[in-house]
Amino acid sequence: MSRNNDELQGVTLLGAAGTKYADTYSPQVLETFKNKHPENEYLVTLNCPEFTSLCPKTGQPDFAKIVIQYIPREDMVESKSLKLYLFSFRNQGDFHEDCVNIIMKDLIRLMNPRYIEVRGIFTPRGGISIYPFANYGDEQHRQMAQARLLQAMQQNA
Repeated sequence: MSRNNDELQGVTLLGAAGTKYADTYSPQVLETFKNKHPENEYLVTLNCPEFTSLCPKTGQPDFAKIVIQYIPREDMVESKSLKLYLFSFRNQGDFHEDCVNIIMKDLIRLMNPRYIEVRGIFTPRGGISIYPFANYGDEQHRQMAQARLLQAMQQNA
């Protein structure tokens, strides 16, 4: 199977030996590749079950499953760069809600998706589980974004 060199343009981390893991928040590590089917609307789901960050008050670790779903436009996030980006939160002191919104905003800046949602399913701390949900839809997907937010609210009720 032949590869189109343009397909991998800008993808530098995939297959790289000696990967360096950032120990501070690093949105600059995110990379994209071109969507081969920009004329199609389809959903990409990324399940990240090993997310960690720090409580900004106590410095204690917080653990979560982060689920990212998006409808791409021209650019798509490269998964290894996403892994390294999410790993960079390991020493970042942010509340759960902040982490989810930061991730979403960074991915919007990176890809300019038609639609994106980020859900955090954090393990209980002090007997309380927190499940923040943030989403965004462009002009054509604004109603969908509102409907998904209402659906998320009902699911967590």
